[in-house]
Amino acid sequence: MTPKFRVAGGAFLIVLVLDLATKMAIDAHLSYSDRIPIIPGFFYLTHVRNTGAAFGMFADAPQVYRLIFFISVSLIAVGIIVAYLRKLAPGDRLAALALGLILGGAVGNLIDRIFRQEVVDFLHFRLWRGYSWPDFNVADSAIVVGVGLLVLELLASEGEQRSSTGDGELNS
Repeated sequence: MTPKFRVAGGAFLIVLVLDLATKMAIDAHLSYSDRIPIIPGFFYLTHVRNTGAAFGMFADAPQVYRLIFFISVSLIAVGIIVAYLRKLAPGDRLAALALGLILGGAVGNLIDRIFRQEVVDFLHFRLWRGYSWPDFNVADSAIVVGVGLLVLELLASEGEQRSSTGDGELNS
């Protein structure tokens, strides 16, 4: 097995296990809409359900359409991630890590959609002036971190290409 598949597979499994385990713990120990202050005024564990997408988008659409849409989009995303992972160079560990994180998050939320018809969210942050960030979970966090790593790698490789071709130098 190449390094890229070990890294991606490891990230995928860690994210998926953490996501499923934390959602099961929230289900087992918190009633729906319960909130436990971890850092009062800033960070709370909550138990909410999201029938929509990010920030509750499409939450009011009929359930059957939502499920078909979200499951289809998730399966397409999984296919794209796997195809992209296969095209990576064998030693491209950072991109493999990023794709493993995204894949683990996508599958974690897909499992929720299939078996619960909604996603369990439980991380709640209150920011300044009473603004609350929408609740999220481990899968959501892994997707965001994975996308961030891909963007950083893209920017770094763009900078390397410019410096190796001389495009980034100032002409005098």
